[in-house]
Amino acid sequence: MSIRLELYKIFNKVAECGSFSQAAKELYMTQPAVSQSIAQLEDELKVRLFTRIPRGVRLTNEGKVLFEYTSSAISLLDTGEKKIKESRNLNEGELKIGVSDTISRYYLLPYLESFYRDYPKIKLKIINRTTDDLRNLIKSGEIDIGICNLPIEDNSLYIRKCKDIHDIFIGGEKYKDLVSKPITYGELLKYPLIFLDNRSRSRQYVEEYLFSKGIKINPEIELGSHDLLLEFAQIGLGLACVVKEFSEDYLSEGRLYEINLTESIPKRSIGICSLRGVSLSPASRKFVEYLIK
Repeated sequence: MSIRLELYKIFNKVAECGSFSQAAKELYMTQPAVSQSIAQLEDELKVRLFTRIPRGVRLTNEGKVLFEYTSSAISLLDTGEKKIKESRNLNEGELKIGVSDTISRYYLLPYLESFYRDYPKIKLKIINRTTDDLRNLIKSGEIDIGICNLPIEDNSLYIRKCKDIHDIFIGGEKYKDLVSKPITYGELLKYPLIFLDNRSRSRQYVEEYLFSKGIKINPEIELGSHDLLLEFAQIGLGLACVVKEFSEDYLSEGRLYEINLTESIPKRSIGICSLRGVSLSPASRKFVEYLIK
């Protein structure tokens, strides 16, 4: 097929130029080589493609039929090659990212802004889902990469860590006195607790860790977003389990206080997940570079 494709390209050029010699110049070939290629194609197809005229050649009826198809096919191939080159240069393309609401708001937005500023012709598609949902979307090919809460145990995914985060407990003015001296996890249970709902990977991580310490939690309030955790804690409804890095404004402004625990919850990470064994698109690779940096 590769040899025949070259013959069709030569045929197409001769048809466009109406001359063997002019086609040879544009193809950087000798005229005898062009003539030989056309003769080979005519022999394979068992038809005559050109008729000689005083100032060149013209297509036969069979040649005209073939030219309708070869011109379209070669044009499509040229367009495909052009699109690939543009994609490599990030002049066009699409980047499909899956991310949770919390990570999107508190971590991803500045990177999206920078990437869009640098590569405005790349179409961004953002899908907000839980970590478990994102794993399935990656495997089905609906997203290129997922920005997920780690740890994730899945051999079908390739995972790159991009940021460490810390789970802490916070309270409003009502619980300010708990900052002065450390309390144990057992003592923590004496207070009303506010957690994300149990579908959240963040909730699962903390819950599993506390259970390993013999602590089983039974939250008084379960919420669907990190923002609500902060707001509910601020008005004194209990102690909320939040990500410290996503709560810095509230803490630095003194609207909320970090509860002093005798033992900190081990840090975890945010990671970039993609399908193992599948190459990332140029746009995806470039965006991963932004996150890793």
